[in-house]
Amino acid sequence: MPVFYNFTQDGLVYSFDDVFVPADLFREGGLWVWGNNSDIQLGTNNSTKRSTPVTTFAGGTNWKQVSAGYEHTAAIKTDGTLWVWGATADGQLGINSSSFIFKASTPVTTFAGGTNWKQVVCGYRHTSAIKTDGTLWVWGYNISRQLGTNDTTVRLTPVTTFAGGTNWKSVDCGYGHTSAIKTDGTLWSWGTGADGRLGTNDTTTRPTPVTTFAGGNNWRQLSCGRAHTSAIKTDGTLWVWGRNNYGQLGVNDTSQRNTPVTTFAGGTNWKQVSGGDVHTLAIKTDGTLWVWSRNNYGQLGTNDTTNRSTPTTTFAGGTNWKQVSGGDRHTSAIKTDGTLWVWGRNYYGKLGTNDTTNRSTPTTTFAGGTDWKQVSSGYGHTAAVTYEDPVL
Repeated sequence: MPVFYNFTQDGLVYSFDDVFVPADLFREGGLWVWGNNSDIQLGTNNSTKRSTPVTTFAGGTNWKQVSAGYEHTAAIKTDGTLWVWGATADGQLGINSSSFIFKASTPVTTFAGGTNWKQVVCGYRHTSAIKTDGTLWVWGYNISRQLGTNDTTVRLTPVTTFAGGTNWKSVDCGYGHTSAIKTDGTLWSWGTGADGRLGTNDTTTRPTPVTTFAGGNNWRQLSCGRAHTSAIKTDGTLWVWGRNNYGQLGVNDTSQRNTPVTTFAGGTNWKQVSGGDVHTLAIKTDGTLWVWSRNNYGQLGTNDTTNRSTPTTTFAGGTNWKQVSGGDRHTSAIKTDGTLWVWGRNYYGKLGTNDTTNRSTPTTTFAGGTDWKQVSSGYGHTAAVTYEDPVL
């Protein structure tokens, strides 16, 4: 569910549209959180729920990327350090603890430490991250083999997958599975194969990374939903597979797919995709935002609660959408003008609108502003990074 937006490498920022831009255009920024806080996943040193964006207890203006999970949050600073907070019952924080009592109420570094973390994503109760040296690290819950370590042992500290290697490019976590793309363009998945979410032409659980049935070395960006997976190739085509009971694959039916297939909309101009709990969202290169699947809380932003089994645009329309992130029946997205928009289910105030009213059309958060850089929608909370200064 959580989406990888950009990372810095060799003085350049690499974004999911495969465009390199000077790193100095991406200034340091603040980290903001809101929504459910019963597991202190907001990092505010208390368990108070917040219906408007607030900064973490750690503060600072050097946050680069954040990921909101089920009961925990992880973020990377511009100095390459990795910070985690929230529940740690299944070792998802990587701090060598699995206590049901202890929870990190403020950001702390993982047991592994280091200053070379590049990307981090939070799943249901596990976490994955990639370092600048191309190694892939995993920790936390592992009952479905989602860590790819060839066993079901919970890991309390970061470890590499069974596959190893130093050529991992990006990773994402679902409910009980994980998928990643290597620098050679191949796509790998592991964990539970239920509902065909691994795309291996079966429903077999894989304890170590395997390639999808489709194969290929032209995968560019991917996103894991609860039980489905979506990915975009370098040719701009969008592929989907896995559970489809609410039409989350966008193929105009509700039959699951065990191998990657293109959406009903087709096309070769897809730029970014994000899988929510049971809905999917994607942005095209023309800046339009497309949504489909379950819509019981208005998470598609279509001004109704009607499910969609094929891609449709949001009620807001527009051609200036930059990044989108699907959560548990809510959605967050950023436009090219730096504004942040939210819609869908609003329990715990996870839309940040200073209330708990559901929204079926995109609306801005209570904080407003035009300096939002990256957003991540979790289960009951949302987190986002801003630019320190307004975007030029």
